[in-house]
Amino acid sequence: MNAPRILITGFGPFPGAPVNPTMPLVTTLATLRRPAFVDIIRIPHIFDVTYATVDRELPELIARHRPHALLSFGLAARTPYIRIETRARNARSMLWPDADGTPVRRGFIEPGTDAQMFGPHTSRLLQAARLTGVDVRASRDAGRYLCNYLCWRAIEASRAPGGPKLAAFVHVPLTAADTASRRMSVDELTDAGEAILLEMVRLTRAARPDTRTTDETA
Repeated sequence: MNAPRILITGFGPFPGAPVNPTMPLVTTLATLRRPAFVDIIRIPHIFDVTYATVDRELPELIARHRPHALLSFGLAARTPYIRIETRARNARSMLWPDADGTPVRRGFIEPGTDAQMFGPHTSRLLQAARLTGVDVRASRDAGRYLCNYLCWRAIEASRAPGGPKLAAFVHVPLTAADTASRRMSVDELTDAGEAILLEMVRLTRAARPDTRTTDETA
């Protein structure tokens, strides 16, 4: 139980997006063989694109696996670059129901609450991802759909007793394999995702010095 545990999540397809590149990305990041991942427990999970699924499964995953960090990915189909979200808006779209067709009856998540910030560690993730040469940018607007909703719940979880100490959300574009237009390649997306995950591992280790490997403490 002392091994650092990273919960890595993505989303399935949803109306208007029959292909979601976060699904293969999460699988790849959870199975990459790298020395830095030898003593890391990576827990992959794909959410259905529904509010009820996030509300049910995120607490269950945290209770079952007790992750030290939560790294989530979502699709921003109209953005050609990767976005590292820095905050969650207290907003929900009343125009777009979720994948189950559940209507949204209020345009906010919690009444009377401002936006919530992820924290300064997002700048470290941004820097690490940019070193791959991929177009990665910071974002203050995660939208008003399930991605923003998961951002909100992830930040809440990171502040709750027993929750992950670190949480981050990354919006990814459609790749060249998903569309006929020239977009980011699958390899570029994977390289940036790996860099972000590696930095999350470093940040997790820094927050938990008892988990450093022998090489790191020698």
